[in-house]
Amino acid sequence: MRRYGRLTVLIVGALVFLFPFYYMLVGSLQTHLDSAPSGAVPNPGNLSLQNYRQIDGAVDLLRALVNSGVFTGGVILGTVVFGTLAGYALAQLHFRGRGVLFAALLLVQVVPFQLLTIPLYVLIVRDYGLGDSYLGMIAPYAINSTAVFVFRQYFLQLPRDLFDAARIDGAGELRILLRIALPLVKPALITALLLTFIGPWNEFLWPFLITKQQNMQPLAVSLANYINTTAGRAANPFGAILAGACVLAAPAVALFLVFQRHFVSTDLGSGVKG
Repeated sequence: MRRYGRLTVLIVGALVFLFPFYYMLVGSLQTHLDSAPSGAVPNPGNLSLQNYRQIDGAVDLLRALVNSGVFTGGVILGTVVFGTLAGYALAQLHFRGRGVLFAALLLVQVVPFQLLTIPLYVLIVRDYGLGDSYLGMIAPYAINSTAVFVFRQYFLQLPRDLFDAARIDGAGELRILLRIALPLVKPALITALLLTFIGPWNEFLWPFLITKQQNMQPLAVSLANYINTTAGRAANPFGAILAGACVLAAPAVALFLVFQRHFVSTDLGSGVKG
């Protein structure tokens, strides 16, 4: 009986959590606004793709998706490469100042990115001349301190016997990282990928500052411009806004559904005999 009670509580909690997403989807399909509680129940006569057609007419969705893919893909690549290298060094290599460097890493995480916007803008656009370029959008996000921390914690859990045995056999540190460490920390890779994806995919402030050219702006910037300038004149302004939110959220939800089965604990000590 207690088991069914817990199951009921979990189901109710899941429904409460999913209801805002459900309402967002239903609201985006409404031809005419229905803000009453009964609006949560779909009315077939009031459902259409009109709001999505208006977005597609005002925004070049394909180009915006390509821009978001380039921006987000570059950030993910930089995060994985630099994150694994830095995380491995902080976890497995011994060098002077490692503790101070890790403390600085933790300190960086408490500094809001908004405080760095103006100095980064001056550095990227004026000093480096990377305005109106993908590299200018990617560079400030290429190294993610949170990802470095996640990789460090996972690498610390790996048995040192694996690394010592590889070093005795003559393997270099880079080969140890690629052949031994990375295959054992797949959950960290998936976690870093998802955490990194959500940030740049939803980011609109920094890409908007870097370029005003519409053919280079990511999806989040294009949808923000659409909501601020065009959605208010739509037949159903709230439906247009919710449709934009659905378009922006769909890739993140799809990515999570694809990788959610990989969020499992691994037996990190399985490679140690005995």
